[in-house]
Amino acid sequence: MKRINPFLLILLIGLFLSSCAGIKYLTVETREPAQVTLPSSVLSVIVINNVVEQPDDIGHFTKQLGQSEIQKETASSDSIAIFFTEALAQFLEEEDYFQRVLFLGEPLRGDKDFFSEEPLTPEMMHEIRGKTGADAIISLDKLLIQTSKEEFYRQQGYTYSSMKANIQSILRVYLPTMEGNIPAVYYNDSIRWEGFDIQDKKAYAEAMLPSREEALKLTAVRSAEKMTYVFAPHWEMQDRWYYTLPSSLMREGEAFAKKADWFKAIEKWEAFFNNRSNKTDKAKAATNIALAYEMLDNMDKALEWATLANDLFVESTSQNSLERRRSLLYKNEILRRQNTGNSLNMENF
Repeated sequence: MKRINPFLLILLIGLFLSSCAGIKYLTVETREPAQVTLPSSVLSVIVINNVVEQPDDIGHFTKQLGQSEIQKETASSDSIAIFFTEALAQFLEEEDYFQRVLFLGEPLRGDKDFFSEEPLTPEMMHEIRGKTGADAIISLDKLLIQTSKEEFYRQQGYTYSSMKANIQSILRVYLPTMEGNIPAVYYNDSIRWEGFDIQDKKAYAEAMLPSREEALKLTAVRSAEKMTYVFAPHWEMQDRWYYTLPSSLMREGEAFAKKADWFKAIEKWEAFFNNRSNKTDKAKAATNIALAYEMLDNMDKALEWATLANDLFVESTSQNSLERRRSLLYKNEILRRQNTGNSLNMENF
């Protein structure tokens, strides 16, 4: 199975996209770690639907134009859990992290008790693994999507409204060696739309509300995509910057940075840092060095220099200066990337 260092960071397209006032920007792609780290022996997973379909008359409301009371509505949740689990399986497959990602199309539960959760029994877990050959099971054990619509005004027979969909879900990962400890991954999110409520297909507006059924599907698929990041490392686009100064050492460091020769860039920028007494100039050089170490995936050194840069900016600039705020943001970002303490390592179960 392909296991990639979660802190791996590479340069992406258009290294130097723009520049202004002594700053040049670049776009990078960072490898973000999975929030749940499965054991290295897990080479294949299967995604299953273990929920009861949401009844049509649960979770849907409208505040009509000119009315103070909230009106209950109905909406079909047919196949929404299947949309969620199939999309999750597809997104996990596209991440190319596991050797195999399987999907069990048929819902596991046949009862009608929507509000109860029924986690897999050890016997059921072993049966699924035996039939499919999967090393672990990712099970959707709860799914509730609520929609609420509020009408604002009416124009040419159609109401201009907002709609909000809220989703609550619980996924569990089942492994044969967890000795009864089944961690649950809780996910809550919402999506909001605004536009004309045109469902008869007789008119068109630039901003239109989806139907409730469409809102349910869109919310389920987007949530599945976000849940992918819980179980597999993923790439994220981020902006970075470095400072330029009218100094031969800073320009030489920039030239090496353009060629992604970060060791030599560090050498030049450190020489500039050591030869200057101006704290703001030293802070800018320290920021560049922090960036170089981040590019080299040395997060400890990156944080060391980012912290030093921020301290120097605090000492040499005004409280609300852009340099100070920008430096603090970068320091916190490096700290976030270094800290994987919030991830759940299931090797320990």
